[in-house]
Formats: sequence, C-alpha cells, structure tokens
Amino acid sequence: MKTGNQSIKTDFILSGLFQYGQMDTFLFVAIAILFAVALMGNIILILLIQLDTRLHTPMYFLLSQLSFMDIMNITTTVPKMATNFLSNSKTITFLGCEIQTFVFIVLGGTEALLLGFMSYDRYVAICHLLHCPLLMSKKICWFMGTCAWTSCSINALVHTLYVFHLPFCRSRLINHFFCELPSLLQLACQNTSQYEYTVTLSGLIILLLPFLAILASYACVLTVVFQMSSGKGQTRAVSTCSSHLIVASLFYVTALSTYTRPHSLHSLGQDKTVAVYTIITPLLNPFIYSLRNKEVIGAMRSLLV
Repeated sequence: MKTGNQSIKTDFILSGLFQYGQMDTFLFVAIAILFAVALMGNIILILLIQLDTRLHTPMYFLLSQLSFMDIMNITTTVPKMATNFLSNSKTITFLGCEIQTFVFIVLGGTEALLLGFMSYDRYVAICHLLHCPLLMSKKICWFMGTCAWTSCSINALVHTLYVFHLPFCRSRLINHFFCELPSLLQLACQNTSQYEYTVTLSGLIILLLPFLAILASYACVLTVVFQMSSGKGQTRAVSTCSSHLIVASLFYVTALSTYTRPHSLHSLGQDKTVAVYTIITPLLNPFIYSLRNKEVIGAMRSLLV
C-alpha cells in the first residue's frame, strides 16, 4: 500500500484531448496517422537539405533546425496522448511530466526565436543581397542557433524547477493531453499570481519581440519587392516570404494566446484546442515549405531520378 500511496502522491493524470469513449480506437488511428505523416515529412525535408548542396544556405539551415524541433515536439507529446486512447491508465509520472514540460518550453521558445532569425535571413537576402555572405555567414547561423537553444534551455529550466517545487495539494488531474505550464498552475495550492507575471513577461520577450521583428522585416521586404522591375523576382520573393508568414502567424498567435493571458482568463477547454497546434504545425510545415518552394521540389526530383 505504501508504494501505491506514493504513486498517487507523485503521479499525474492526463484528461486527454477528448473525452475517452467508444471512438478511442478511431482517434488512436487518426492521431497515429497524423504523427507518422508529420514525422516522415520533417525527416524527408531534413534529408533533402543535407543531401542537396543547392540547399546548403542559411535559410535551409534554419529550416532544418525548425524541422528537427517539430520532430522533437510531436515525439514529446503525441505518443503519450495516442496510447492513452487505448489505455485504462491515463497517468504520467512526476518525472515524466517534468521532462515533458521542460522539453516543450525549450522547443516553443527556440522555435519562436528561430522564426525571427528566418525573417532576418529573408530581409538580408532581399534587401541587402550584396552583404548576405557577410551578414548571414555559416558562423553567424551557428551562433544564432546556439544562442536560441541555450537561452531557451535556461529559461525552461528556471520555469520547470519553480513549478515542480510548488505544492500540488489539489487534484492530480491535469485537464490537458500533455503537461503544460498553465494547466499545472491550476493544480497548485499556493498563490502563483506573482509568478504568473514572470511567465507573461518571458512570453512577451520570447514570443512578442520576434513576432514584431518579423512584421518589421517583412514590411521592409515588401517595400523593396514592389519596387522591383522583374515580375518573376517579385513572385519568387512573395512566395518565399508568404510561406514563412503562414507558419509564423500560426505559431505566434497560438503561443501568445496561451502564455501571455492572465490566469483568470484561461479556459482549459480553449487551451486544449489552441494546443492542437503542437500536432498540426509539425504536420503542415514540411508541406508549406516544400510545395511552395521550387528549390525543395527540384531537390526532391533530382534525388528521385
């Protein structure tokens, strides 16, 4: 009984994305198919970028990092959610929940910064083409990637350590399909209002600032693009930038609505719906960047021939 009591004290229970019932098998198959397609799409995109020398550019280096994060994102949350459809036990261990929270915050923050860097790359490539090799060299790309991963790992570690040292004296039921910060704060029996200000502040810094930088970058890009005399050049530039804007808008709108709203305005049902982007975005990204990108399509054709 001692072990059982300890398990009750330490384990959490995930309510899941939907109410479990007669459609569990169908939902498991649907989620498994989406997971497999997202996984294969991102793996193929990474392989294309690695194997085709024409794609060894700053933009595709950053895009390969984005695909790698998408793979980690879905493997962190989706397998547990899918198996819960077929399992009588919806529990997740305290350590497992802690790891899931940490990894999710790291990936979310790093992706936010990475999307900002991608917009900077497009700005340099279109507005300062002659200086592009200097402003977006291989060394600078690696420096950007390292800074993003390091800073967001430190940020995630601070938040994870604080949250999991809170006393969880209420229900152990997490009204979500994975361990996410706002849902965990609902279980704390201590006043977390002051801490929530730090969550909002870090969310504004990591999410809002890159988003504003993206809007500013593309405002400059569009100004230059519409001054071009070449219609073909305009079409290519708009196509590349619009792909990135679609992905960025989907990510930032959902992330900002989750991490910058006050605790009192959080709706658990709405949070779960918004968090579906963790499945949809990794699924859409490879198709958005490949189907709308002639260079990626060309690389795929050359490898298949």
